[in-house]
Amino acid sequence: ENRLFARGVDVSVLDGDTLRAGLCSDLGFSDADRRENVRRAAAVARILAESGQVVIVALISPTIADRELARQIVGDGFHEIFIDTLQATCEQRDPKGLYAAARAGKIAGFTGIDAPYEAPTAPALRLETAQRGSDETAAQLASFIGDAIRIDGAAGRARS
Repeated sequence: ENRLFARGVDVSVLDGDTLRAGLCSDLGFSDADRRENVRRAAAVARILAESGQVVIVALISPTIADRELARQIVGDGFHEIFIDTLQATCEQRDPKGLYAAARAGKIAGFTGIDAPYEAPTAPALRLETAQRGSDETAAQLASFIGDAIRIDGAAGRARS
């Protein structure tokens, strides 16, 4: 977000944890609730994109079907990015202790612990974070987004 903003791109990030604390606070981790979480995130992303913003949606969408739903809602501007990280790495980097809570049985239906994850079969971009640091990964993502949009320098707005 910061890299794109510095280039004059009107960018917003929809973070899964932030969405679950507000807009999606009524949802749990059942299959139906996960699908609804993805649907709401995609609907908000579409609204923001229609206003000219580049929208980065950072959330776990564990099924191919749910990601396809998001693609249908967002439309042509949808680009699936796969943050390809080993589960052990996710658990090591977990600042909120969610994996530990899930392993202790305090969170049911947690992706990778007692709920499955279906990896994308053909993502637009695969970011392998175990081999790269966060700065390199962020640069790779910003480059991909920059290539995917045309930046109007005079207005500082991104267009698809």
